[in-house]
Amino acid sequence: MQTPSPVAAVILAAGKGTRMKSDLHKVLHPIAGRPMLLHLIDAVSALEPARTVVVTGAGREQVEAAVAPVGAATALQAEQLGTGHAVLQAKAALADFDGDVLVLYGDVPLVRPETMRRMLEALHEDGTPSAVVLGFRPADPAAYGRIVAGSDGRIAKMVEFKDATPEERAVDLCNSGLMAVRAADLWRLLEQVGNDNAAGEYYLPDIVLLAIAEGRWARVIETEADEVAGVNSRAERAMVEEVWQQRRRAEAMAAGATLIAPHTVWFAHDTRIGRDVTIEPNVFFGPGVTIGNKVAIRAFSHVEGATVGEGATVGPFARLRPGAVLAPESHVGNFVELKNATLGAGAKANHLTYLGDASIGAGANIGAGTITCNYDGFFKHRTSIGQGAFVGSNSALVAPVTIGDGAIVAAGSVVTRDVQGDALVLVRPESVIKPGWAARFRAHMQAKKAEKK
Repeated sequence: MQTPSPVAAVILAAGKGTRMKSDLHKVLHPIAGRPMLLHLIDAVSALEPARTVVVTGAGREQVEAAVAPVGAATALQAEQLGTGHAVLQAKAALADFDGDVLVLYGDVPLVRPETMRRMLEALHEDGTPSAVVLGFRPADPAAYGRIVAGSDGRIAKMVEFKDATPEERAVDLCNSGLMAVRAADLWRLLEQVGNDNAAGEYYLPDIVLLAIAEGRWARVIETEADEVAGVNSRAERAMVEEVWQQRRRAEAMAAGATLIAPHTVWFAHDTRIGRDVTIEPNVFFGPGVTIGNKVAIRAFSHVEGATVGEGATVGPFARLRPGAVLAPESHVGNFVELKNATLGAGAKANHLTYLGDASIGAGANIGAGTITCNYDGFFKHRTSIGQGAFVGSNSALVAPVTIGDGAIVAAGSVVTRDVQGDALVLVRPESVIKPGWAARFRAHMQAKKAEKK
């Protein structure tokens, strides 16, 4: 749905985040493998905003570097003088913008585009409110600012918790801080905001009171508390992560995937899952994963930067690292690790194997305990295994090396030279059996031990 007028977003990200106890800026701590600020910017992008301005402060260099690739502008709040003061720092960046402004917070990353659209649509409803505030009703209102409003959503008063009376603190409708305001109203009203309050700060919500004093009105619309959950500590980050994961698990199941124990599966922000996929308990997806239809991911597998083709099987206890590509109907079994390796259609590596920097042809079978020795201490080298090849258990393939189509590598071989197609390579000492030797050895050693007593 198109918004009625151009949209700009101002995202506040100037706070120091001292409770995170981290050298990484608070808004750059990841949710599902992606900085929370970028989650929010991505949601804003669904509105096709004319501009997005991120207000920075402490740790500005980190934030500026993070948002530059997505085309967001930045504005500096050199002193932390409150939310109203922070928004005002974006005025220069939006000096020639005439439209609706969304005020958002970089540490509130789960706001949906649909909720932002509702705010903007409410700003243009009959009666044209001066501002729309996003409210919520948490289980514990705690120290949130309160919104006093009528049943029609018209705001009578907004007050910070520190300044609220006992009666106002008894109100359970809380201010998320998110707001939609016309640009012309926003800058005019912000210039009038004072700091005569318990914190000595310039509060953004005061623009609502100023508008009401002018004879205009503002309204509140509500959303669920989870959507406006903020992150000020690592514990709160974990709670927001869990909310995001719950959403994603529900989406995966609604789209046709079976999650045996949903609460134990962890997705990344960009995980793509096909239909009729079965995911067993305790599976972790890192960024960059695409799973085709009818794939089975067995328990305790870790998948990152990998593509898994239709009908393939992974795990249990498998690890797919970046660059792993599994063709349709291929199998990766327990305690198998792939890195920058391609497993051809129907190929199998079912047990205790490492395949790094390798290409394995269709229908090949890799025996238990096989490794590709891809690193010489300085450089990585590739191993190529042909279609239908058979590599026996406990073999070491010293790259660079090629095993031809249909070749057989005998168990226990250390292969250092190329093997032609349909050949057998056997690289191990000939067995030597000495009858009775073990018994004679034990007798000799027992007698020697007795002499020392």
